[in-house]
Amino acid sequence: QAVPAGSHVRLNLQTGEREAKLPESEIGKSDTREERRRKRLGKVDVDSNSFTSQELKKALAKMKASEKAESKAREEEVKKKFRPIEQLKEEFEKLNVKLETDYEIMVKLISKFNSSASTLDEKVAALYDLEYYVHQVDNAKDFLSMGGLQLVIHGLNSTEAVLKEHAAFVLGAALSSNPKVQIEAIEGGALQKLLVILATEQPLAVKKKALFALSSMLRHFPYAQQQFLKLGGLQVLRSLFRQKGMDTLHVRVVTLLYDLIMEKMLLENSQHGDQTEEKIQQYQQVKLVPAVVEQDWCVVVSNLLAMPEHDTREKVLKMVGVLMTFCKERYQEDQALSTTLSILRSEYEELAAEEQREGDRDGYFKELLGSVNTIIQEL
Repeated sequence: QAVPAGSHVRLNLQTGEREAKLPESEIGKSDTREERRRKRLGKVDVDSNSFTSQELKKALAKMKASEKAESKAREEEVKKKFRPIEQLKEEFEKLNVKLETDYEIMVKLISKFNSSASTLDEKVAALYDLEYYVHQVDNAKDFLSMGGLQLVIHGLNSTEAVLKEHAAFVLGAALSSNPKVQIEAIEGGALQKLLVILATEQPLAVKKKALFALSSMLRHFPYAQQQFLKLGGLQVLRSLFRQKGMDTLHVRVVTLLYDLIMEKMLLENSQHGDQTEEKIQQYQQVKLVPAVVEQDWCVVVSNLLAMPEHDTREKVLKMVGVLMTFCKERYQEDQALSTTLSILRSEYEELAAEEQREGDRDGYFKELLGSVNTIIQEL
């Protein structure tokens, strides 16, 4: 390695290496890593045993100042990319564009739907957009307060099938898990109008949405369930099984009845509190299962097991399992049901075995096979 001119050089006789002594002027120019760290930290002894409180405070102050500077830099960077809502509103106002609230939008949509000047397509579009907004519980309450619910219920009487369909769609969305709207809707005559749609000759699309709205009204609302039975609602649903082209509604009807029966059973088996006791008393007025058995839903339900879709069979098997206590004698006499269950057991044994070979020990078909076997054993 080259050394500065005039350096004192000697030969180390023990190692055989040449050594050079730096001139006094060069000493101190090459700081060690430890010295550089000392300079950066200031007069802080890096030996942790010899830190003073003042030295620690100074070091922490420097760290905090550095963090603040970094945080401020990040804020400035964010401000460059995004603008505050007040500034955006001002800019939109300059462009004659206004940011509207959900409430303001719903007012306009209701006005458009209710206007005699609006075309059929405009009214349908307004209902389509309203369905999106009333899904939210607070929006549904606002929809109620501004008179929209009653307008939609009135829309169920429309001579235009497409208006009936979308009115029922909006109604069902507003009713979902919203007790306040459920009460107002049943008091406003919605239940009767929905049953009329389901009982009369209507396009499938209209009946689908009417059944959706009816389901939203009845779930977790025992008073509505009681009124449903009084108005002959079960007979109306039963008539759907006799109408042509309504096959897709059958499993929806069975699912609804299953949910209503289970809803009551789960409540009765839950831990009782003051509110639960009151709810149980309300449900005791709903004689759904006796009406189901009396109208021979046992066979109506079990006949659906012949349908090819596994999803449909799954829902029907659940319903048959619930009805078994009440329909056991009827099912034991039903040779068609016995044959269908045997066919299903063979089919699901093969499918479950295939699932197991593929490594799925607790698969979908194994569960269905279990349901079939349970029903066969109970019979």
